[in-house]
Amino acid sequence: QLVESGGGVVQPGGSLRLSCAASGLPFSRFSMAWFRQAAGKEREFVAGSSWLGGTTNYTDSVKGRFTISRDNSKNTLFLQMNSVKSDDAAVYYCAGRRPTLATVFASDYSYWGQGTQVTVSS
Repeated sequence: QLVESGGGVVQPGGSLRLSCAASGLPFSRFSMAWFRQAAGKEREFVAGSSWLGGTTNYTDSVKGRFTISRDNSKNTLFLQMNSVKSDDAAVYYCAGRRPTLATVFASDYSYWGQGTQVTVSS
């Protein structure tokens, strides 16, 4: 089970930290990712982390602003969102897959959280 938290309302230029708590799966052996889905749009990859966190990847629009990290001792995935823009508004989902490297395709992930809403508003 994956449970996201930390969403909310953030002003443009502000920061937000999302968390994803994992239970019932071998989190430390999973590659993990954050996806997002804005209203009326398809779900898109945001950031991914290999199982040990040594390899990370980001979609171009968030590079330099967002940071994915994980604490395998606490079975938790994070997404630090800085310099938030209006285009970042969406429901954010964490996802997990057994192979050790994260991919950008939602269909590659077997485990999903329920999502947490991020609203960007001044």
